[in-house]
Amino acid sequence: MTNPIPISTLFIGLSGFIAFALSYIVVMERISTRVWHGGSKEEVVTQHNYLDKPSKWAAFVENYTQKSVATKTSDDGVLQRKVRAFGNFIEYVPLGLLFLVALELMKLPTVLVWLLGSGLIVGRIAHAWGLITTYGPSPGRAVGFFLTWFVYLVGAGVCVYHGVVGILS
Repeated sequence: MTNPIPISTLFIGLSGFIAFALSYIVVMERISTRVWHGGSKEEVVTQHNYLDKPSKWAAFVENYTQKSVATKTSDDGVLQRKVRAFGNFIEYVPLGLLFLVALELMKLPTVLVWLLGSGLIVGRIAHAWGLITTYGPSPGRAVGFFLTWFVYLVGAGVCVYHGVVGILS
């Protein structure tokens, strides 16, 4: 079977692995902080404490995680940043990948698809790293959003141009 969009397929797969890695990072931080919803203990203060009368499942998870992951004693804001890094990735990547698929299906120069795909992947990794490791502005976040904006502007511009040309011809 021939793949009509091999470059896009590669970037879709890479994005899937990055999304999985960011999700894993969030899950491990949730286990460490014992914050199962939201981004901080303050956000869930009105929720029932699952350990007051734990179900068998909650007791099992608590017992297992207590043995396998060190518990944090204070909220350092890292969970919220990790949740946002995953969220930002999930918010921005689908449209970027859609640009790649459209451009590749239109058989535009592969260098353009490679440029935008690489920019999207590098940008989103840089942004996630900058967001997770630093509170506030950081070089990683700046590189990340500028590369993502580049992908959005070029991808959107090329799609609009070829859409108009296609409609008028």
